[in-house]
Amino acid sequence: MSAKAEPQRQLLRFHGRSFVAFVFSPVVPIMGWLEELDTTLTRSPGFFTGRPVVLDLSAVELSQSAIAHLISSLQERNIRVLGVEGVNEGQLDSSMPPVLTGGRHCSIEDSKPKTKAHPASLLLESPVRSGQSIVFTEGDVTVLGSVGSGAEIVAGGSIHVYGTLRGRAMAGVNGNSTARIYCQKIEAELLAIDGYYQTADEIDAALRNQPAQAWLDGNVMKITPLN
Repeated sequence: MSAKAEPQRQLLRFHGRSFVAFVFSPVVPIMGWLEELDTTLTRSPGFFTGRPVVLDLSAVELSQSAIAHLISSLQERNIRVLGVEGVNEGQLDSSMPPVLTGGRHCSIEDSKPKTKAHPASLLLESPVRSGQSIVFTEGDVTVLGSVGSGAEIVAGGSIHVYGTLRGRAMAGVNGNSTARIYCQKIEAELLAIDGYYQTADEIDAALRNQPAQAWLDGNVMKITPLN
């Protein structure tokens, strides 16, 4: 008599995956900070929709009810809070996002374009198409083509675009205030350096379709012709 075959067990598999999250660092008064956020959302509606956000509360002292109200206020603006930093677990209740620790910068290329690696730099030989997201926090990003509308480039250093920049470019994301953004034709939706930004409606119309560079003068972003 043959033994009955035992069903084969499926192995449980775990995979690691990194996601880039925006970090919000509120300051008091909170209502004033929310008003500034509303101004940003008016200029770029839907920019944070569907994107993970980490709430860093290390610069403020808020009660549990105040934290709950802040998270609720962000949810009303279609901003999803993935987790909270800068607080103790006792300051949050079970309905709130968890406390996050050990966050670190990472490099992700959603589009996997053809690249050539250089120390502290990333070279993209192909255009960045609409919907693509290139994140390289280690240094500069150079695009030999154009950046399409709806695409984004995020760099720890400077960003160089040898074609038309129609999407979003965020340089100096690790706190590098000396980073710059260069492009041969500027039609950008948003430019940001070290957290300071300008949206399309703030860029001088005379600069449109012209070579330009963006840089920080103190806490003010300036966009000037690239001579």
